[in-house]
Amino acid sequence: MIPQDTRVLNKLFGKISKDVGIDLGTANTLIYVKGRGIVINEPSVVAVNQKTGQILAIGNEAKRMVGRTPGHISATRPLVDGVISDFEVTEQMLRYFINQVHKQSMAILPRPRVVIGVPCGVTEVEKRAVEDAARNAGAREVYLIEEPMAAAIGARLPVQDPAGNMIVDIGGGTCEVAVISLGGIVVSKSLRIAGDKMNNDIIQYARDEFKLILGEKTAEEIKIAIGSACEQEESLHATMRGRDLINGMPKEIIVNDEQVREAISRSVKILVNAMKTTVEQTPPELVADIMEKGIVLSGGGSMLRGLDKVIAKETQMPVRVADDPLTAVVRGCGIVLEDLDKLKEVLVDSQFVSGGGF
Repeated sequence: MIPQDTRVLNKLFGKISKDVGIDLGTANTLIYVKGRGIVINEPSVVAVNQKTGQILAIGNEAKRMVGRTPGHISATRPLVDGVISDFEVTEQMLRYFINQVHKQSMAILPRPRVVIGVPCGVTEVEKRAVEDAARNAGAREVYLIEEPMAAAIGARLPVQDPAGNMIVDIGGGTCEVAVISLGGIVVSKSLRIAGDKMNNDIIQYARDEFKLILGEKTAEEIKIAIGSACEQEESLHATMRGRDLINGMPKEIIVNDEQVREAISRSVKILVNAMKTTVEQTPPELVADIMEKGIVLSGGGSMLRGLDKVIAKETQMPVRVADDPLTAVVRGCGIVLEDLDKLKEVLVDSQFVSGGGF
């Protein structure tokens, strides 16, 4: 039973606070507000003054500082491979975003209910860290949902039907592969190889092949501009600008899509093999469903040119990219948030639901 005082407080906070769904990603944090849709999409980057411990900037402003800060200021990501690596900074980042959502409302001390996506296979400690960070940032109730489940709901897959749905969510820090049926994940695989790893592959390739030191931001821009998983009809070119490893001077190289494809080929192969392994572990009836409906891709990594074709060829199944793949997870969190009573079975742990007073 929930005490009368708690029920009254929850009702009061429910009126003045806006419930939010959060895709707490390694690369970007997206916020969905109940009744309004996606209102924030900013990099998960925080600039900190190392001398004083003071937070100088969060989100877009902090991202512009990456690689351009003096020694005593660090612009870093508080999440690594989809999990919290710096608890206090993550808490402050969440508080900042929650306050941004409530900036124009009457709420002086916002206390929203929050649904947050977490990677598959995270430990109980990592789950608790996410929940605690959200509570300390101002959430009155925290519900966790596995990212592939959220992505599948966001992609409007019938996850509660007794049929197989396969979703692959390729983010910045992790790639989540899952087969879903009857509101639960039947088979899943979580890899710490995704968009960031491909950026690092390009950095390493530039160093090995051209003796050129690239920045992370430049590598990402090259991946987006000309990156691909299979041969393209037209040759694409981009300029690599960085520092010469030999003499330390500025250096500029023109690269083509074939070279970038070679750089990221190992990571692409690992991702495709993970999908094949997941299919091999899936019950035959569900495989039959997936063969009919196809594999759905979401996340920023799914937008790599030709990736869907490579996966289709290797798995012998149809593959499609979800509509607006970058926002699938947060849209899924939002759909759950809009109807928590009906969709509470898709949440990670039942104790979070029973503790919420539904």
